[in-house]
Order: sequence, then C-alpha cells, then structure tokens
Amino acid sequence: MTLASAARNLWQLYEPVHAVTYFAPQARVAFENAGLHGYWRGYFAGRAAPLGAVTAAPVAALFFSFAPGMVARALPDVWQRATPEQALAARLDGAVAALRAIMPDEPARWAEAADLLEVAAGAAGTEGRALGAANAGLPRPTGALARLWQAATVLREHRGDGHIASLVNAELTGCQALVLRHGVHGGRDQLQPNRGWSDGEWDAAVGDLAARGLVDGSGRATGEGLEVHRGVETRTDRLAAQPWAALSVAEQERLAGVLAPLAAAADAVVPYPNPMGLPRR
Repeated sequence: MTLASAARNLWQLYEPVHAVTYFAPQARVAFENAGLHGYWRGYFAGRAAPLGAVTAAPVAALFFSFAPGMVARALPDVWQRATPEQALAARLDGAVAALRAIMPDEPARWAEAADLLEVAAGAAGTEGRALGAANAGLPRPTGALARLWQAATVLREHRGDGHIASLVNAELTGCQALVLRHGVHGGRDQLQPNRGWSDGEWDAAVGDLAARGLVDGSGRATGEGLEVHRGVETRTDRLAAQPWAALSVAEQERLAGVLAPLAAAADAVVPYPNPMGLPRR
C-alpha cells in the first residue's frame, strides 16, 4: 500500500472521530454554554478559534467552500460572545463529552489510538497549511480522548489544507467545487444550503463549469469533469501522505485496527451523506 492510499484509508477512520464536534449534541451544548447559541456560531468560532480573533475574509478563504456572506454573518460577531480561548475550551470539552458518550469503554484502545495519531500529527509539515499549523500549535491536552480528538483534528485540517490547494490547482472556486461534487455524486440539496450559496451563485457556477466542458447543461459531470474530480482526490491523497511516513506499515495497520471500532461508534452521530464528503465505510 502506498502512503497516499494509507492517507485515504486512515482519513476515513479518524475523520469520524473528529467530526463529532459538528454533529453530537454534547458538542452543541458546550458551545451554547460558552455563549455561542446557534449551530453556525459554534461551528465558525470553534473551527476558526485556533487562528485567534480572525475576521471573515481569511476564514472564507481558508474554509473555501462557504459563501463569504455566510461567513460574514458569524465573524467577527462571535468574538463578542466568546473569546477564541473560550471557544477552544468549549470545542474540546464538547468533543470529549461526545466521544465518551458513544465510544466503547476501552481506555487502553483510546490511548493507543491517540499515541499513534500523535506521532503522525507531530510529523505533519505545515508549510502553506494555515489551519493545520494553527491546530498543531495548540497545547497538547491531557486525557486519552482529548489527545485522540486533537490529533485527529490536526491531521484532518492538514489534509483539508492540501485538498483546498488541490482544488485551487484545478482552477475551481469554492462554489464550483461543490457544483462539480454534486455533478459526480449528487447532493445539491445538502451542499448548497449548508455552505450558503444562493441559487443564482450556484447556477452561475454550473454555467462556468459547463463552459469548461466539466458538466453538462443539467449539472451532471462529463467525462472530463469526472477526470478533474479524480485528479483532485488523487492529489489530495498525495498531499496528505507525508505525516504517515512517521509510522511503519505495521503501525499504520495497527492504527487502522484500533481506530475501526471508534469510527464505527462515531457513525452514531455522523450523518451519511455528509458535507465533508466522508463515504460510508
């Protein structure tokens, strides 16, 4: 197995562990207790908090697929409700509470998964990867579940930064990336409102991609569009491969085995399909 293949396989196992922070009720309660009422306030504050009290423009750039207007409705207003430090504490507390509620009661498994993920996360190069770097720079938490969640978060944001670089390399905008994804897999009814694009913006992106021959008039991906989509995913895997060189093949396989029951438990709160593009395993 190549490192790129390992990167994709392991992402499908650690991403659900990270994603409880977006979907578990414990995570939302933690944000609300910090003064961040409403789902999107918690989302934008929690995910952007490692960057500090950042404004909307850089977050729209780094999160990429969100409509700038949607980001601007949350930022910088959220910092009047909770400081970045308070948002970070709520994010971690909510994630740990969610994991504790759903994970099998196997502390040794949690600790082993955390140990192995931390090796990869600690080896991740962060040049040009703002979200990966910001999360990697946070203090190491105590407790196996907290360490597990934070290492998974560093690795998923590292991968996400590379995915955005791959999309930019393919000359796709944030809205066009969603339109092409819909053209391949469907899901406009979830993707468009979840990322805040208007019908006019979506239809304009369809027109732009149709002019490039990537989708047809109905928005379905053409053969060329499918090839561009495959290229983006392949490049994403290559760009995500570097941290996994820190683990031997045996350690990668061991990590996959340790993570599998934890990812399966997270399926209780992570929906399929989902905005992250995480496939059902």
